[in-house]
Amino acid sequence: MPPRFSLVLFDLDGTLVDTAEDIAAALNAALDDRGFPTLPTESVVGYIGNGATRLVQRALPPAADAAPADEADLVRRFKAHYAANVCVRSRIYPGIAEMLARLPPAVSLAVLTNKPGDLARPLLEALGIAGRFQHIIGEGDGFARKPAPDAAQWLMRQHGVAPDAALLVGDGLPDVQVARAAGCPVAAATWGYTTRAALSAEQPTFIVDTPAAVAQLILTDGLSS
Repeated sequence: MPPRFSLVLFDLDGTLVDTAEDIAAALNAALDDRGFPTLPTESVVGYIGNGATRLVQRALPPAADAAPADEADLVRRFKAHYAANVCVRSRIYPGIAEMLARLPPAVSLAVLTNKPGDLARPLLEALGIAGRFQHIIGEGDGFARKPAPDAAQWLMRQHGVAPDAALLVGDGLPDVQVARAAGCPVAAATWGYTTRAALSAEQPTFIVDTPAAVAQLILTDGLSS
């Protein structure tokens, strides 16, 4: 049986890889550099998903009233700390490697993330799965961040795939929103950083609880929307 989808676009943080501890460590190092309060990892998890600038904005205390130049400096510091320690405690989620191994060559794979692309690629290299993806696109790679559909639509054109033959897999609200804007189905992953209730409220095409369910969805018609 041919696969149900011929192009799959994966989010990165909270979908393929649990990066929360390394992101929190780099963010806290940047905040500490400037004398701002640091944050527990549990708080930082809720700030992940909309790019480095939004991460920093959310992390600043309400009374900080930081100027744009201060925010830009913190973003630079965060990226520098993170680049130096991009894969210390980050780990591929259980079942992801097995899911990727199940997908045949007929299914093209790409990563579409709001993480800066020059951080996403070395992270996936360090984890040994970068070669599984034909494209790894992140912030700074020439496309607007999710939920803008530009990168998703470009990937579909590159692979000659109609929107209904492409699937986006992600754990965040921007993933559901970008899929809707691009006109393709989306599988909302519940093992990441967004609650099942919040994902369900966005009305994704599918909700998946395990990477194995993603493989089943891609390869068969075995899951209902």
